[in-house]
Amino acid sequence: MASQPPENLYPNCDVNVWLRSCDREITEPITGAITGTIPLWLSGSLLRNGPGSLKIGDDCFQHLFDSSALLHRFCIENGQVTYQCRFLQSEVFKKNTKANRIVLTEFGTRAVPDPCRTIFQRVAAIFNPKSDDVSDNSMISLYPFRDEIYAFGEMPIIHRINPKTLETEGRVDISDYVSIVHHSSHPHVMNDGCVYNLAMTFYPSGPHHTIVKFPPKTNMFEEASIVAGIPARWPFHPSYMHTFGVTENYFIVVEQPLSISLGGLVVVKLRNEPLADCFRWYQDEKTLISLIHRKSGKLAFKFHAEAFFYLHIINQYETVDCVVLDVCTYRDPAMLECMYIENMKNMQRNQKYAEMFRSKPLRFVLPLVDEDILVEPEQLSHLGCETPRINYEQYLGKKYRFFYAISSDVDGNNPGTIIKVDTATKTSKTWCSPNCYPSEPIFVPHPNCQFEDDGVVLAAIVWGGGDTNRVGLLILDAKTLEEVGRAEFETPGPVPKCLHGWFMPNKET
Repeated sequence: MASQPPENLYPNCDVNVWLRSCDREITEPITGAITGTIPLWLSGSLLRNGPGSLKIGDDCFQHLFDSSALLHRFCIENGQVTYQCRFLQSEVFKKNTKANRIVLTEFGTRAVPDPCRTIFQRVAAIFNPKSDDVSDNSMISLYPFRDEIYAFGEMPIIHRINPKTLETEGRVDISDYVSIVHHSSHPHVMNDGCVYNLAMTFYPSGPHHTIVKFPPKTNMFEEASIVAGIPARWPFHPSYMHTFGVTENYFIVVEQPLSISLGGLVVVKLRNEPLADCFRWYQDEKTLISLIHRKSGKLAFKFHAEAFFYLHIINQYETVDCVVLDVCTYRDPAMLECMYIENMKNMQRNQKYAEMFRSKPLRFVLPLVDEDILVEPEQLSHLGCETPRINYEQYLGKKYRFFYAISSDVDGNNPGTIIKVDTATKTSKTWCSPNCYPSEPIFVPHPNCQFEDDGVVLAAIVWGGGDTNRVGLLILDAKTLEEVGRAEFETPGPVPKCLHGWFMPNKET
């Protein structure tokens, strides 16, 4: 009889911080207990987005990416901090709430099909973001368009959020203005207020990966346009992409071997199966990296690398004769399997879980030559890194040195570690605290920022074990990664760990 694996393979990791469901919104700000110092110059709101509830009535979502979006706000002013949280009022959330069950099939969760829907109605809904069959659960990120903030998922539907109350104030379907069927949940916000995003457009010749530009005008959406694009290298299997890169002269599109089967998409829609079932991984294929001229919108250079899966690009920049691209990479997309709720609950008995979930930051140096070449990456850190952030305002698309991330090493001494990587020396600084789990670290520059890491790093924190009704804001010195101060809040209900967010500074009066 085969021996069973140990019951606690990763004793330092509590995956349950992701599995909590918020059962009480906090609509009025509550005040936190301060330890250390909250810098007086730090004034604004750290807004966060992420999984909020895995339960709808007696139904439960099967994948973390399907969880109802929960918005968080830490308001920092005059050395004090307040906290509040609220569910995003997407159409699917309102339908689920009204029906008290899961009514739409999501990325990894199958809903009970509507018997009134015909097969042809289901097929027609595949490429129609306005369809009642399409979820608009914008649960991943938050980005500003001028002075407004929007919640993003990967369907081209975004939700305007009131940055003070967290109320959902509007819903914008980007496909009303430009011809796209999908977009990245990580657009780029330029210093001039222009916003770019990577999308997918279907032309008669097949699917194209396109770049959408939102100019910094009052009517940003009405003025949106497609400014660049390349055909998908596999017309019936376009690559899945979560983000893209931008430098002074190029857009960077990374087509990984994880693709979306268009034929499979039809099949899963007909069968009412989860979207994840139409993903295909081609391990023997290369990853294709394309540089697109920003001025012409046309392909400039392309490169190949050994197969890898990725979600997040760290940064990218140009030198005299090459483009440098830094990416948090995985060997394959098994980490998506790690995010199924059943697999998360059983992770302590899964001997492969740590390797499945481990992400390594790699640097690809792309020489600006005509040949289509195979590039070999170098590793920037031996630590597993995810949700990377940089001094975005000053170093997006420019030569940089530092990035900040959270640990993806569930088998580490403390999986709740914040990491600062020095890409020049390949060394790292870390911060951690027992039983404490920080979210994505966001760099906020000092008002008179003199050097790249002159500022602070902000992260929302939660605690493991039975400490479910507690949330905090952590402030670290960005140079030393030493703790400057924190605010902790006792909440009326559980607070789950969040994904991505944005810091909105208070406007000077």
